[in-house]
Amino acid sequence: MKMGRGKVAAQVAHASLSAAEAAWQRKPGWYEEWKSEGQAKIVLKVDSEEVLNGLFQKAKSVGLPASLIQDKGLTQIEPGTVTCLGIGPGPDSEIDGITGNLKLL
Repeated sequence: MKMGRGKVAAQVAHASLSAAEAAWQRKPGWYEEWKSEGQAKIVLKVDSEEVLNGLFQKAKSVGLPASLIQDKGLTQIEPGTVTCLGIGPGPDSEIDGITGNLKLL
């Protein structure tokens, strides 16, 4: 989907914060380890909303914190459009098992 760089940055920030909050609530040990090690973030790209939805389902099925972001549609895209997915913090091997084939943004 077409979004400006600022819009992409905002959506990534939403996903990162939402996933971190989910980890803090459900997996506090994972959250604390991630926080103490510098709060690493890796931004990857996908081709469609369907891919994001599939990755979200895979992450949830293995118990990883995950947050799917839907835009309010106030600026560049239609309301309800899925724009971004945050996964983790969690064990690298589990996250890589879901996202390891994706390319960096």
